[in-house]
Amino acid sequence: MEFMGAQQLVLVGLMLLHLPLAPAMSGDALNRTMAAAPVVPAIIAFGDSIVDPGNNDVLATPIRCDFPPYGQNFQSGATGRFSNGFIPTDLIAQRLGVKQLLPPYLGVDLSPEDILTGVSFASGATGYDPLTPIILNVIPMKKQLDLFSEYRSRLYSIAGADRGAEIISQALFVICAGTDDLANTYYITPFRRNYDVPSYVNLLISSASEFIRQVVGIGATRIGFVGLPPIGCVPSQRTLAGGKERRCVDARNQAAQLFNSRIQAVIKGLSAEFPGVRIVYIGIYDIILDLVQRPGHYGFTESERGCCGTGELEVTLLCNSKTATACSNVDEYVFWDSYHPTEKAYRVVVNDILNKNLRYLV
Repeated sequence: MEFMGAQQLVLVGLMLLHLPLAPAMSGDALNRTMAAAPVVPAIIAFGDSIVDPGNNDVLATPIRCDFPPYGQNFQSGATGRFSNGFIPTDLIAQRLGVKQLLPPYLGVDLSPEDILTGVSFASGATGYDPLTPIILNVIPMKKQLDLFSEYRSRLYSIAGADRGAEIISQALFVICAGTDDLANTYYITPFRRNYDVPSYVNLLISSASEFIRQVVGIGATRIGFVGLPPIGCVPSQRTLAGGKERRCVDARNQAAQLFNSRIQAVIKGLSAEFPGVRIVYIGIYDIILDLVQRPGHYGFTESERGCCGTGELEVTLLCNSKTATACSNVDEYVFWDSYHPTEKAYRVVVNDILNKNLRYLV
């Protein structure tokens, strides 16, 4: 694939799967989403745009969404979240009674309470492949761990070393990355063409395994590792490789399934190696595939296109209110843009995650 001007623009738009402001939600509605008391003291997130609440806003990268129509569910507009409203880590924080929004670590004035209850270090368009974040100048996974070390110093200065260490040991750590590696670095750019799919997946597995070890090393004892979705059914991937009918791309789904099966074996081994640490594989492949294949079962009518613009390619800079109009019936759409689900779809996914995995994590 040779990259020319128009293709580069599409690549910028597609190189993503991904200020705590008050959302347009009544107090009663919010209370119904939150646990009566915190299940964990804090939530810490590492990964990509699925769990990035705005860290990319401070970077010199095209992979950002601090402009409309992103964040249209919030009274103050775009927050840097790659959706129309809440993202999964917000919904998990609410359901576990921790707080309403899990804030980004960068670019906001974090209060002591923000520090005590956790933040996200995630950066849209990053991945386990060390090349992936370099392509679009986002935060590598290793750098996210460096930021955590800085955060930990701030936590200890507020809570004291003993209480700070206790918060970390009892916190829920979420790791969510890998989609950009396959969907973008492997399938769109020419940089990893020397790998076949199994070999490239092995590269990702090696990096992900080491990352889990490093998270254990910083004191985490409750780790939720999120698997990959059916990448081939994401609207942008349908457009790029699904033919005239924009079908789900089986080869890309199979690559995601290969990663998921191999990382589960790794997690099983790591759990045996670290018996005092709960490392739980969180599968999202099946629930997202079901949303795509049976949208009506969940109250949706559209699962092949996003709500933004044509819904076939628009994402990040290509999804902006000057050139792309958001649909008027967003709650009928599984996808917000050509890469990321809507808040309503995320609620379905998070409900499935917590129903199946919460008892193993806390």
